[in-house]
Amino acid sequence: MTTALPTATTTDDQAVVLYDGACPFCQAGVEVLKKLDWLHRLRYQDARRPAEYPAAQVELVPKRLLEEMHVVTPDRTAAHAGFRAFRWMAWRLPATMLITPFLYLPGVLWLGNKAYLWIAKNRFKLIPCKDGNCAVTPTKG
Repeated sequence: MTTALPTATTTDDQAVVLYDGACPFCQAGVEVLKKLDWLHRLRYQDARRPAEYPAAQVELVPKRLLEEMHVVTPDRTAAHAGFRAFRWMAWRLPATMLITPFLYLPGVLWLGNKAYLWIAKNRFKLIPCKDGNCAVTPTKG
């Protein structure tokens, strides 16, 4: 189990979104989430800073966190990754609640996982790096 001391910005009723902070595509996605998170149910954390991971009852593996976005639940007992994390967040964002049931139709999980993994694998190609800021080697899959 990986744990960290809570930071000053930790709020017990917020889930923690762990994303690749060196990825412009991921940063843009977080900015969209922030705009949709009217109720401030999510907190955003760069997965490249393991010392600042939220205290959790589940293992947070840095390599996996960089491969797929993760969401650690507010009670810190679960972490959802990739498309499952996207679906978990969608229930909690008022702007997406009406479309969220469609994410549970038969076949959507399979298709969503495939699409998410393709985007995650190609994220450094989707939005070009600036000033050498993305000198990180994408994970090979």
